[in-house]
Amino acid sequence: MSTVNSPTSVWVRRPARWVITRRSYAAATRSRGGGRLGRVPELPEVETIRRDLEPLVLGRTVAGVEVDPGTIDLLTDLPIDGLRAGLVGRRFVSLGRRGKYLLFGMDDGRTFVTHLRMTGRLVWREADDPAIDYERGRIALDGGHELRWSDLRKFGTWDIVEDTAEVVGKLGPEPLDEEFTAAFLRKLLAGRTAPVKAVLLDQRRIAGLGNIYVDEALYQARIRPDTAAGEVSRGAAARLHVACREVLERGIENRGASFSDYVDARGEEGRQHMYVQVFRRDGKPCYACGAEIVRSVVGGRGTHFCPRCQRRPRRRRSATS
Repeated sequence: MSTVNSPTSVWVRRPARWVITRRSYAAATRSRGGGRLGRVPELPEVETIRRDLEPLVLGRTVAGVEVDPGTIDLLTDLPIDGLRAGLVGRRFVSLGRRGKYLLFGMDDGRTFVTHLRMTGRLVWREADDPAIDYERGRIALDGGHELRWSDLRKFGTWDIVEDTAEVVGKLGPEPLDEEFTAAFLRKLLAGRTAPVKAVLLDQRRIAGLGNIYVDEALYQARIRPDTAAGEVSRGAAARLHVACREVLERGIENRGASFSDYVDARGEEGRQHMYVQVFRRDGKPCYACGAEIVRSVVGGRGTHFCPRCQRRPRRRRSATS
């Protein structure tokens, strides 16, 4: 099951949003040739931060909120005073996760929602610790500790919502949820002409998977990423179902992958990047067969695979056949 531990959503109105962004996130982060300037933290990274912070923030009351003056002009809809009014004096009663969102449940029934986007970091510090690199904001808690927000490219988001469904309600099930079964995945892939990788990356269909773990899951399942989803056989879909779950479990066990900006809530790098099979290993030999790992572009995303282990299907077969 997913790790959404916040109270059941029963609210009906969503207040304005505080968004740290100046231009289109998707456009700004896309580089030539389908590459990315950075890597968005995925389910294992966000879950690692959640597990780190949960025992530290539960029961704590917000004592103050600070935002870097150079960031204030990036706020939209909700002014900094409105953000302070929504947080100061509130006590955190739960910390959940849905997809790549962190959900801080508060004692007034509302939820403080954060998304790291590409370069966001959320770390736990003593109040008198020096500022961290690219620090944009602080949430001071009782007891002399702070949540520090660092964001080089300023794409991260902070929301205060009454109804979490308006933020995460359109997300699909997560691969670690009970409802993510082999039958569910076969049905999702069946009849679709889009590349299987693009389908797996669609957060409305499956939440939490991103570029690294999709590449790794497709490699483990021996499926070429640009294969049309509807051409994935029943057997391959079964392998993919297992692979999606296992790559995420390994990622969580290894505290996430630190290819670029990701650090955990303690400010430390994860270990999963040391164990990847294909992601960002283009030009290097496949661990299984020795063939050179290839980098291509699938659905506008940089993609890594082994051309020998992940061959195109010999014949078209539906995932439901």
